[in-house]
Amino acid sequence: MSGRFEGRTAIITGASRGIGLGIAQRLVDEGARVCITARKVEALEEAVATLGGPEKALAVAGKADDPDHQAEAVARTIETFGSLDHLVNNTGINPAYGPMIDIDLGAAEKIVKVNVLAALAWTQHAWRAWMSEHGGSVLNVASVGGLKPAPGIGMYGASKAMLIHVTQELAVELGPTVRVNAVAPAVVKTQFATALYEGKEAEVAEQYPAKRLGVPEDVAAAAAYLLSDEASWVTGQVLVTDGGLTLTGGV
Repeated sequence: MSGRFEGRTAIITGASRGIGLGIAQRLVDEGARVCITARKVEALEEAVATLGGPEKALAVAGKADDPDHQAEAVARTIETFGSLDHLVNNTGINPAYGPMIDIDLGAAEKIVKVNVLAALAWTQHAWRAWMSEHGGSVLNVASVGGLKPAPGIGMYGASKAMLIHVTQELAVELGPTVRVNAVAPAVVKTQFATALYEGKEAEVAEQYPAKRLGVPEDVAAAAAYLLSDEASWVTGQVLVTDGGLTLTGGV
């Protein structure tokens, strides 16, 4: 790897598995130290071992939308590694499937709280604790569901559309000190997305010009570019990583 992140530190939320762990691994492979967060301690411990142990990775367990957890993770990252150069807001939930008109409003509120407001809160913490003075870059993990209607996961898609707008607003507000971008994946083969392809992967993949579903490494490569200095003139952008799905009218 190129060592683009040598001597730098990143927080990746929701990174005990899936896309988050894939991004963490890519950044570590390129020289970074990382703080990974998730709810389950055991899963985080396994992820730290995968990433190379405590010299490479710090785990802080908690709920992504918990203000105390956010503050603790940011403080411990800076205390342990000496900086906070990059933030990846990866945590996302989708506890409801079906028509938006029927969604329980409590579930809708929780989706927005975790998928959008938590990402904003993490960015506020990172900005105030380190980035406002030292600079950095932020990446929000959105979704192609945030680019157009997504039947069955409408509230999830709406939250990702809001996250994309938050990305653009923050890019304007925080430049030139901090760049803020987003990636918008289609279906990536993770536990989170299992219901969208399990038992029908070949059929789902046929809808993609690339004729395959995504894997975490696909998103990680895009994330590493947007976070790195190679994207120093890129901010407020959404990099669609979808195997060409949106070209065919799909989501």
